[in-house]
Amino acid sequence: MRPEEASRLSGLLGLLGDPVRLRLLYALDLVDELCVGDLALALGVGDDAASYGLRLLRTAGLVQTRRAGRVVFYRLADRFPEPLLEHCLNQLMHLSEVARKTPTKSESPRELARGSEHR
Repeated sequence: MRPEEASRLSGLLGLLGDPVRLRLLYALDLVDELCVGDLALALGVGDDAASYGLRLLRTAGLVQTRRAGRVVFYRLADRFPEPLLEHCLNQLMHLSEVARKTPTKSESPRELARGSEHR
């Protein structure tokens, strides 16, 4: 991986590292399109937090907007990799579960992860 690719990927993963931004993406995946106020209400966060998160996600190209009068609606970008996101989130959740288990002296974390895949 080239340094500029690693930098771009690191920035994207950093965006997904924030719980509000991650929940915004998840909400937009469940519902086609929502305005800031509806997203804030659904997530139980303030309008400012939702608006800031959406602005960062829009700048990164992960969400798009549509204006209807004075209201701006947000949706996932047309080329958003939804299956990839779902797969990555599931794998990351699995890894975090494995990391919470304490390996025995004979089991490495990698062996624990492999073992739980076959269950």
